Amino acid sequence: MFRLFIPLFAVLGIVLSACSSAEGAKKSKTVDEIYTEAKAAYDDDNWLEAQAKFDVIKLQYPASQYADDAQYYLAEINFQRSEYIMAAFNYNQLRRSYPSSEFVREAMYKAALCYDKIALPADRDQENTRKAIMAYTDFQSMYMRDSLGLEATKRIRELRDRLAERFWLAAEHYIRTYARRAAIIQYDAIIDEYPDSKWLEPALVQKIDVLIQLQRNDEARTAIAAYRRMVKQPEQRSVVDALEKGIK
Repeated sequence: MFRLFIPLFAVLGIVLSACSSAEGAKKSKTVDEIYTEAKAAYDDDNWLEAQAKFDVIKLQYPASQYADDAQYYLAEINFQRSEYIMAAFNYNQLRRSYPSSEFVREAMYKAALCYDKIALPADRDQENTRKAIMAYTDFQSMYMRDSLGLEATKRIRELRDRLAERFWLAAEHYIRTYARRAAIIQYDAIIDEYPDSKWLEPALVQKIDVLIQLQRNDEARTAIAAYRRMVKQPEQRSVVDALEKGIK
């Protein structure tokens, strides 16, 4: 009678392989489970763990019902960590990849807010200031009657004031260096491009004064007429009246 002989190492290999397969099957999680764990980590402010799990959903389950959630929360994690450039990228990516997502509205506003937060003072580069204005304006065009629209309007006004201030600072520099004609160009930039800014009245008053100093009286009178037409709530009317009386 013959006996079937199987080497011991072969038996061990089969057993270990079976155990490994069982363990792998046990560790395999559904996208629902991964999302639940990711959201729990996010709610506990465990940013690194949440980010890793949301990345798994984004990369391995791009067509799942949680794909837009993952994209949104990745942006939110960046925002919470003050990583505003990356946050803006991820918010904008959400809008591009999942235009029908329930998170698009907030993502559009938050993208604008990201640029707003990294916008520099008026004497520095204004690239992000302009990006913030464009993003807020884009949001307003999509959500004209939204409650955040009023806040967007306020932020646009303040950011436009900053752009106007940049010309004002340049004009002040030219005045200090006696380049008065160059200063007028800066004042005109404020008057023409930012008539809604708080710098409109100061720019007009200073322009009138400089024109009188240069004895360009006809132009000064034209600027005075523009002042009275454009400035709705004048604070320097008495100054302008005095300048007008001084024109010869």
